Amino acid sequence: MSEPCHLLAIGAHPDDVELTCGGTLVKAARQGYRTAIVDMTGGETGTHGSQSVRASEADAAASVLGATIRLNAGLPDAGLHNTDETRRVVVELIRRIRPLVVVLPYPIGRHPDHRIASELCRDASYLAGLANYPAAGEAHRPEKILYTLAYREDAVKPAFVVDISDEFETKLEAIRCYGSQFDGRMAAGEIFPAGGDVYENVRMHCARYGSLIRVAYGEPYLTHETVRIDDVVAMGVRSM
Repeated sequence: MSEPCHLLAIGAHPDDVELTCGGTLVKAARQGYRTAIVDMTGGETGTHGSQSVRASEADAAASVLGATIRLNAGLPDAGLHNTDETRRVVVELIRRIRPLVVVLPYPIGRHPDHRIASELCRDASYLAGLANYPAAGEAHRPEKILYTLAYREDAVKPAFVVDISDEFETKLEAIRCYGSQFDGRMAAGEIFPAGGDVYENVRMHCARYGSLIRVAYGEPYLTHETVRIDDVVAMGVRSM
């Protein structure tokens, strides 16, 4: 890439970032930031569709999201592991994209690839900044790691929620690019059946997160470090 990206979202499979942080990617692109997506695998062991179909769907979705670049790490679906070899693959991608902020899956997930992708990519984000780490590219370490919390059923309180009210329909349009995965489906990935199709379930979940910050739709995130606030008088979300 000729210029570093501001925001990189990494998912284990094509469609993961659309489901979890697609609205945030759209918002960032509209704010003038360069955004990137990396899919760790091609989703080739999925029950529906094929690797080639999912690759075409991913390209279409990236265009809808306004992503500057979308890459695939080429690691095996349902066989993702955190090893020296796989860390090197991700380190080289991070050094190529040079993001300021990286969005990762939550460290716990129903699919093993989600959990492992989170650990692997966090490790690689650190190692990418070591000048003598044996991988191609100039050393670069992202400044911030964010974890997506979408669709979690455990009691994890978001560190913050991004207002995607204006971006939600575009997020949904990107998700609809994956017809092989979602058309006619009641559940997908971490999204359990809730009385409607996947698209309506996404709307319901985003509405729930939005309600936490008193807006129509939102996407939730976790950070391990404390979030800084410079102006307590201007803080959003009423307490009473």
